[in-house]
Amino acid sequence: MSNPFVQIVEPLDPKQPLKKFFNLSKLEDVRYAHLPFSIRILLEAAVRNCDEFLVKKGDVENILNWKVMQHKNVEVPFKPARVILQDFTGVPAVVDFAAMRDAVKKLGGDPEKINPICPVDLVIDHSIQVDFNRQPDSLQKNQELEFERNKERFEFLKWGSQAFKNLRIIPPGSGIIHQVNLEYLARVVMDQDGYYYPDSVVGTDSHTTMIDGLGVLGWGVGGIEAEAVMLGQPISMVLPEVVGYKLVGNPQPLVTSTDIVLTITKHLRQVGVVGKFVEFFGPGVAQLSIADRATIANMCPEYGATAAYFPVDDISIGYLVQTGRDKEKVMCTKRYLEAVGMLRDFTNSSQDPDFTQVVELDLHTVVPCCSGPKRPQDKVAVSDMKKDFETCLGAKQGFKGFQIAPDRHNSIVRFNFEGHEFELAHGSVVIAAITSCTNTSNPSVMLGAGLLAKKAVEAGLTVKPYIKTSLSPGSGVVTYYLRESGVMRYLSQLGFDVVGYGCMTCIGNSGPLPESVVEAITQGDLVAVGVLSGNRNFEGRVHPNTRANYLASPPLVIAYAIAGTIRIDFEKEPLGINASGKKIFLKDIWPTRNEIQAVERQFVIPGMFKEVYEKIETVNKAWNALDAPSDKLYIWNPKSTYIKSPPFFDGLTLALQTPKTIEGAYVLLSFGDSVTTDHISPAGNIARNSPAARYLTSRGLTPREFNSYGSRRGNDAVMARGTFANIRLVNKFIDKQGPQTIHFPSGETLDVFDAAERYKQAGHPLIVLAGKEYGAGSSRDWAAKGPFLLGVKAVLAESYERIHRSNLVGMGVIPLQYLPGEDAGTLGLTGRERYTIIIPENLKPQMNVQIKLDTGKTFNAIMRFDTDVELTYFHNGGILNYMIRKMAS
Repeated sequence: MSNPFVQIVEPLDPKQPLKKFFNLSKLEDVRYAHLPFSIRILLEAAVRNCDEFLVKKGDVENILNWKVMQHKNVEVPFKPARVILQDFTGVPAVVDFAAMRDAVKKLGGDPEKINPICPVDLVIDHSIQVDFNRQPDSLQKNQELEFERNKERFEFLKWGSQAFKNLRIIPPGSGIIHQVNLEYLARVVMDQDGYYYPDSVVGTDSHTTMIDGLGVLGWGVGGIEAEAVMLGQPISMVLPEVVGYKLVGNPQPLVTSTDIVLTITKHLRQVGVVGKFVEFFGPGVAQLSIADRATIANMCPEYGATAAYFPVDDISIGYLVQTGRDKEKVMCTKRYLEAVGMLRDFTNSSQDPDFTQVVELDLHTVVPCCSGPKRPQDKVAVSDMKKDFETCLGAKQGFKGFQIAPDRHNSIVRFNFEGHEFELAHGSVVIAAITSCTNTSNPSVMLGAGLLAKKAVEAGLTVKPYIKTSLSPGSGVVTYYLRESGVMRYLSQLGFDVVGYGCMTCIGNSGPLPESVVEAITQGDLVAVGVLSGNRNFEGRVHPNTRANYLASPPLVIAYAIAGTIRIDFEKEPLGINASGKKIFLKDIWPTRNEIQAVERQFVIPGMFKEVYEKIETVNKAWNALDAPSDKLYIWNPKSTYIKSPPFFDGLTLALQTPKTIEGAYVLLSFGDSVTTDHISPAGNIARNSPAARYLTSRGLTPREFNSYGSRRGNDAVMARGTFANIRLVNKFIDKQGPQTIHFPSGETLDVFDAAERYKQAGHPLIVLAGKEYGAGSSRDWAAKGPFLLGVKAVLAESYERIHRSNLVGMGVIPLQYLPGEDAGTLGLTGRERYTIIIPENLKPQMNVQIKLDTGKTFNAIMRFDTDVELTYFHNGGILNYMIRKMAS
């Protein structure tokens, strides 16, 4: 059916009649000018894609009527302009696509129907690890090792880029997905198939929201949901509330964008923005560069919102020019945004739209800060860091506690490193990493770190040699301006050499610590510290031996590396004493905002961006030399331990199976609050005593060849064994941390995978009990696929992280939620009961279902299928099954 809004289509430029757009101002609806700018993008997509099937006129009306409908749990469809993937989540997506082609063929359909319909970019940035540092050739060695470990995965991805249409691969060594998106991939306005329309994106990485800082509406989705978008399905979402976040004032001279985002993260966690859009406005926004805005938008998942949107203004347009975008296209972008009322002037309050609620931050009140020791929302002012850490040492085990006995707070362990004796204590820094797109995309903090390093070296300060220092920029542009500005050599002198272009330490690819350091930490049971300019510091994520991890700006990362401890008050204690015996304080070497801005103006120029990005797809010689098969159907190698055809579609038929009541389920695990996707499906090292290690050993691999869980997401046999394998897992059935549980029929304590296998062999279904924020953290589809393969039929939790709930739905695992005011404690649940979950015939979104226990107790819970579309997926056994049936019929 033709689009019912075709009458508002017109050319943007009368001289180019074939280049058209949907002119929303021609709707002549007074409500449009009052809509938040983020909602206007949802509206334009609905108008442009309206076909009275997937998108209906009623959907357009609901979005236009946002002020009323935002509170009514109304479902609307959204078709993003494009999809972005990184390799950890991208490999399983391409594996699923390859397996879906096989499944469609088996059901009698055309396998080549399985193809991305919208533009898809896959950036390889998650594979490289910090195996080598503090060496002139660290970068080369790490990249060589990356290819040695991941050649099979990379060949598979190269096959995918040739076998599937609309799939572009950005090779390893190019940068971090979100920085490459910001500096190169983002269009702001799409020019596709004869139409101009706003750029928008969903990505299989929760920090996709970083692009919101440039005015491109984007957020993270589960890999399963992204695959549906790639196949032309709209996202079905509840029309969100929009919190207006008003920024006023100017930041103080010593404050960085990192300090601002950590302050906002804590503030919005307190406000409560889960499932909502946040849209920034007010005169303070005009004081922030696009890099500053992108830093704030990047940490959107940490404050819990779906998106953190900065509408496009003239500073955004200037950034497109600065980063080397085509000037004619940039002017066209501005003309389009003006025509549809989407170009913002933050100093003009008459443009302020309606919001659900407004909260405000005076930027002048922000002080230098870090976050930790275990969560990104736990902000600590730098002036309070020493006192706060020492309080955490003795506090009860938890997010702000390590429960170290008072008589051991000042324990010291001596050790030898490279022929010299050193000491470690609680609070000693053993990892200091300038890493992550959150900060390396921002020239002000990167140049600030470089200038601080220069002053530190000139003052005679050094970093102890056992501290694992590293610099992993988000793009080659960063290296370019650090080198041209003359600060790179000072960073290198302090141990912050470039070790790779990728996420690295931020996602747990921190590589090994020196053995003598690990032995000292273990011997003294020390709370050793990692300091990183990242966005997540959940326990067990950065490194198994750093129990405390703090997020900090790049200059502060260097400062704490020089100090060698987190137990320092920078205002009263010196960073160090130089060879002349002079005490050097942090204030002596901290660069001013004016110093940083002067260097930035001189050295961060368009020519750098053009030079780096013109050759980004061809510059990696090792990638170019990879030989990939050309078949349209992938030839699976049964010997591969990286790429394996998944069992998700085994036995799939065109006929639907009626969902059945879950009878007598055992509880596999019982959790408290804030169980993250890192706990459920870790991305880091494969422990040598784990079920995954035993499997890989049985396939002839040595521990050196294990690689990481993240790199093996194309192999379900490894990933099922890696589910709930985090060494910091806290299961209420077990009295210590670790990836184990009780197999109740036998009473034995087993590794989680082994227990699940026993239940499966006996034909027993499983459920998981959890508290609040189950599935927080990365948008990790294996955190849903893994439990599905273990036989988990449902999760019962107090609340869910948005993306994880969506992933569970996508795999056909039922997300159940306690009724308000109820939880395991109030209901008297121990987890040792058996659970029967009654699935009625006529399911409705968010309906209550009955749960019966073998003790005779009965209670109700909310079945968190939030939309009719999600129920359709459930009836099909998951979203991918639905797509296969659709393509094969």
